Amino acid sequence: MASVRTASCLRAAQPLSWARSRFISTSRPFRNEKPVVVDVGVPATPKKPIGAFRGGIVGFLAGFSLAASVAAYNLLDEYNMASVALQASVDELKLSTEKISAHVRRIEAVEKDLKALGDSTVSKDELARLRAEVKKSYDGLHVEFLDLRTHVWGMQQDLHAALKKDTTSVRI
Repeated sequence: MASVRTASCLRAAQPLSWARSRFISTSRPFRNEKPVVVDVGVPATPKKPIGAFRGGIVGFLAGFSLAASVAAYNLLDEYNMASVALQASVDELKLSTEKISAHVRRIEAVEKDLKALGDSTVSKDELARLRAEVKKSYDGLHVEFLDLRTHVWGMQQDLHAALKKDTTSVRI
């Protein structure tokens, strides 16, 4: 095989001598010529074709890694969107919690004022009791007023009688 390669290299290097020579290598004119050896270096090892199995594995791994990276990118994008939505929900919940807290504080203040007013006002039972006491006091004063009036009338009668009679008996 090496001789075939050398011969083909010789033919390429000397096209004129090749045209004059014959195809049979045992002929005389070809033997008389000195063979020219061209240093072509180390022959390159032919590349092995990638087999179907190896190509399938490489293709599978390349496709899988591409699909995994796209899936990871999409998953990260969805995670970011979900995180933003969750943050917006938390902010909205915080605002509504602050509003509810403000309403609760207002309700507590109103309840405190209502309790203070309830403590300072009179209940129906106390009002009825006070009304009964005032009525008793009024009735007692009315009775005393009537007794005083009767006493004054009696003194007036005695005074008129004393003036008409010249007696000095006084009713007390």
